[in-house]
Amino acid sequence: MPRPFRFGASLLTSAPAPEWRARCRRVEELGYDVILVPDHLGLVAPFPALVAAAEATERPRVGTFVLNAGFWNPALLAREVTTTNDLTGGRLELGLGTGYVQAEHDTAGLPFGSPGERVDHLRRTVEELERLRDTAGARVPLLLGGNGDRMLRLTAEHADIAAFTGARLVPDDRDGKLAPLDAVAFGQRVARYREFAAGREEPAELNLLIQLVAVTDDPESALRPLLDRRPDLTLEQVLDLPTMLVGTLDHITAKLRALRDRYGFSYLTVLEPYMEAFAPVVEELRRNPLA
Repeated sequence: MPRPFRFGASLLTSAPAPEWRARCRRVEELGYDVILVPDHLGLVAPFPALVAAAEATERPRVGTFVLNAGFWNPALLAREVTTTNDLTGGRLELGLGTGYVQAEHDTAGLPFGSPGERVDHLRRTVEELERLRDTAGARVPLLLGGNGDRMLRLTAEHADIAAFTGARLVPDDRDGKLAPLDAVAFGQRVARYREFAAGREEPAELNLLIQLVAVTDDPESALRPLLDRRPDLTLEQVLDLPTMLVGTLDHITAKLRALRDRYGFSYLTVLEPYMEAFAPVVEELRRNPLA
């Protein structure tokens, strides 16, 4: 049997307490399982936002999607994780990544490092968190995500949840611009992860970050702004991207069931601008997960 679907919504911007609580309750009302926050300068501060989200809701778990390891000292991060998990009643899921926006590091006065150095720092962070967790006895589920072989190997070794964005960094872009992977390259990255994870006793849950959602009978009109920005892509190529959900409700739910059957993606995350549009998909997949 495939894993049951799980759904996360990533809330991006901070707000006064009443508005933040209302937004979190709306995520719960729409049926999402996890309230998530990113870790970028200018957006919501992760840990206080998650404590407030847990206080405003009853059912959803809360998580980081994902922390920039380069912003954090591992020992101090362990303190934040332990306290946040305690204050949220054990509902925390910890997502970690290497960080990919050089401009943010420059603004914060922090070294950015080469890709290899960033992966090395993330590995040290994960290992230190595991050591401290073993000492404290707390077990917070760990999500890791990335595309390169070293990140996929690290994810296979340590993560409870393996996350895929379906995109890669544009080389030498300080602002962290991402370009989508085509369906073939995406499948190759998932296959590579599975090679590294072949020896695991328990398979990880696989997460996919959805980049765009539009429930519509006219996908070309919905995608016209993207196609105008990316003249190198055809409509058919964009519709084939695993991270783009554009079409009728039946088409989108069938696509997600097929992605779960083919790759194992059962945990789906959408960004805040699409959480309302994705809600009917959540409802349909809950009602008919195997149809």
